[in-house]
Amino acid sequence: MDRPVLRFLGIFFLLMISFSGFAQPGINEFNQVRTTVRQWYFGLSDLAAIMGAISGMIGGLRVYVCWQTGRHHIDAQVMGWLFACIFLSIISVVLRTLFGI
Repeated sequence: MDRPVLRFLGIFFLLMISFSGFAQPGINEFNQVRTTVRQWYFGLSDLAAIMGAISGMIGGLRVYVCWQTGRHHIDAQVMGWLFACIFLSIISVVLRTLFGI
């Protein structure tokens, strides 16, 4: 290689090594995000439980109306509403383990 190219590469690598210390992630920002997630988690998990309860009531009413109007093939509706309520109930446990709360 040519001498100016080697000099340029040497200076470039020395600068990159010196700047690598400034590229480390901020620990304070990670701690701030952790406390924010912990503060918001309980409110959001309560909201998910309330949404699951409301969804279950609406689903129960829809299935009841379909049953009373004579549509006896409502298995898909029952399973859909049931699994939606189960999903909203289980998601709080999954989020708790995901965020380590």
